[in-house]
Amino acid sequence: MRAVVYSKLGDSSVLEVAERDLPTPHWGEVRVRMAVAGVNPTDWKFRAGATASELPFDEVAPGQDGAGVVDKVGNGVYDLKAGDRVWVFLAQHDRPLGTATEYTVLPQARVVRLGSASYDVGASLGVPAMTAHRALTVHEDGPDRLSPESLEGRVVLVTGGAGAVGHAAIQLAVWAGATVISTISSDEKAALATAAGAHHVTNYRTGEPAAEIKAIAPDGVDLVVDVAIIQNADLVAQVLKPRGAVSAYANTGGTEVTLPVRPLMALNARLQFILLYTVGEEALLAAADDVATAVADGALEVGEDAGLPLIRFPLEETAAAHDAVENGAVGKVLIDVADLD
Repeated sequence: MRAVVYSKLGDSSVLEVAERDLPTPHWGEVRVRMAVAGVNPTDWKFRAGATASELPFDEVAPGQDGAGVVDKVGNGVYDLKAGDRVWVFLAQHDRPLGTATEYTVLPQARVVRLGSASYDVGASLGVPAMTAHRALTVHEDGPDRLSPESLEGRVVLVTGGAGAVGHAAIQLAVWAGATVISTISSDEKAALATAAGAHHVTNYRTGEPAAEIKAIAPDGVDLVVDVAIIQNADLVAQVLKPRGAVSAYANTGGTEVTLPVRPLMALNARLQFILLYTVGEEALLAAADDVATAVADGALEVGEDAGLPLIRFPLEETAAAHDAVENGAVGKVLIDVADLD
């Protein structure tokens, strides 16, 4: 099989396309023939050595997310069978074989039925949608699972609504019944956040986001899904409702944050940091289950009309796909592995 691999940390030039043996699924594992793989920021950061000082395996095939068809199941797998259309998550987490490959093998818990949704949707779930799910379910007084009406009556602020996680957070929050406000930095990104379903948008570069958010939600927002807590700490302290929560899932713009302690303390605010790789199995399985339900309801569409433009590369150009994400491409970067339709 063809696989993109690397055996040392470095820039995207360490990636190469190679022929490798077809992997065998063992007990409790599923082999998936990949159609489309997704690329996330953690893919290039891990490859570049930003999150690890050395490779955990002699060789790694990158990619946490993707979609395809079950090819073979190992002993002990009863809920999936060959031919099932599926999406996968955390394929490369603690394993050498990710999704930038024609076939990958995963524990059955990381393989989820896709139903009739497109492979593009399936490859865009994983890290973005499951991170968004976690961000929306950490409020002390809110639901720990998402479903229609589970966020009814609540106001959610999504900062950076044109990004992949922000896009998924908007869609999931709207599906769950919340009123969604999003901060954006341009008219083009405003159009994307609106297409995703945001009820209100505010440009943090040209407008007065705190005043505009307060005008929409005079009592404050219940929950903030935040991409840049370093820059947004003062903003969230101004607009958060008492006992509100801030879910910080990225360290955009640096590594340290100065918090307005007294205002946040007065609000009894909760600041929850999120990294999908360490949330625990219970949270992962809950997210996968709820995300699958949202997909079945048609709530997690992708493409420009749905607020998330798709940027495509063939498997042979995985290095260029990594570079696109590293350079801040707006939209979801996908790798076309095989045409399975």
